[in-house]
Amino acid sequence: MNEFNREHFPEAIRELHPRVGLVLGSGLGAFVDGLETVASVPYAEIPGIVVGRVPGHAGRFVFAEIGGTPVVIAQGRAHLYEGWSARKIAAGVRAMAALGVETLILTNAAGIVNPDFRPGQWMQITDHLNLTGQSPLTGSADFVDQSAVYSPGPRKAFAERAAALGLDLAEGVYAWLPGPQYETPAEIRMLRALGADAVGMSTVPEAIQARALGVEVAGFSCLTNYGAGLSDAPLHHEEVVETGRHAAAALSRLLTAWLIG
Repeated sequence: MNEFNREHFPEAIRELHPRVGLVLGSGLGAFVDGLETVASVPYAEIPGIVVGRVPGHAGRFVFAEIGGTPVVIAQGRAHLYEGWSARKIAAGVRAMAALGVETLILTNAAGIVNPDFRPGQWMQITDHLNLTGQSPLTGSADFVDQSAVYSPGPRKAFAERAAALGLDLAEGVYAWLPGPQYETPAEIRMLRALGADAVGMSTVPEAIQARALGVEVAGFSCLTNYGAGLSDAPLHHEEVVETGRHAAAALSRLLTAWLIG
């Protein structure tokens, strides 16, 4: 069920028809710098969309064209650890679908579980582990197939574009935990045993919601730090944001190449 329609939106964006949606994770808000934007609107001006309170999340929709394709960029998101339900977290996805988005690209900042990966590298998500016990579909009987949450077509196209650009794009499984605390060394070992390559506190509810609405999904993790036990360095949110800021340029190149085709 989607409670959003065009009447929900401010008049300035009501007649826009983005085909691609992009959700930016922690520290990745700088992606919009340099884009020629058409319009922007704070989440607070759209009834039903919650506003996150985490540094590195601006909390607004930005409309632009990339490679001639109209896009809407969610500059920031809310999280389970802020006290929101999974359904509330995914409200922005339902809003983008109501505007006409056909493909959703999800990004996040994630900790490294697979020791073969390195900080600053991007990982394309092939599958996920939902370890929170939460779903944006709770309250409905919406039995959505999860065999290919991250759509094979976009995944293949992104991998090809990354290879052509010489980008070091890894692939792997993303684990969703509620946070806000980072994982312990024992939890990182558990996640690796379960098959995870990276871990974070977002993205999965948005992916589930998008697939329930028939929207294609691609997901990318900016690997910002080694998980606990893989490095002696303590974990800080400031490090996550800074690494994401530096990695945003690679994402921009990859996304533009994919949109141009």
